[in-house]
Amino acid sequence: MSEARVRRLAGRIHELTAAALRKQVKDPRLGMVTITDARLTNDLREATVYYTVLGDAEERAASAAALESAKGLIRTSVGRALGLRHTPSLAFVTDAVPEQVQHIDELLEKAREADAQVQRQAAGARYAGEANPYRTADEDEDV
Repeated sequence: MSEARVRRLAGRIHELTAAALRKQVKDPRLGMVTITDARLTNDLREATVYYTVLGDAEERAASAAALESAKGLIRTSVGRALGLRHTPSLAFVTDAVPEQVQHIDELLEKAREADAQVQRQAAGARYAGEANPYRTADEDEDV
């Protein structure tokens, strides 16, 4: 299977899954779910759909249960729209990107604080020796 076709079908699964969640799934446990990505195996048999949920751990768990129970409905909708001989099985996986972004932001803030501290220390610092430790042409003539 060509990679371009697999990527195109994965993008289509991404769109169809998001549309099915918006229009067809009426589960009250489903929170603010955003479909972030979809990946498809080269044999077109299995699709992994990545999602994020806005909210706390309880809302994430409830949304995961709602997605798991609506998996058949979403797969049927995707299969009808794709028109493939075999509809890929769907696996919903929580996307860890928001947590990684938060961790990177925290690390960047620590680096900014460390840089500011170094800059404060360097502001009052003086040279240990002369300001210009290299010989100049004037000094060479004197020697």
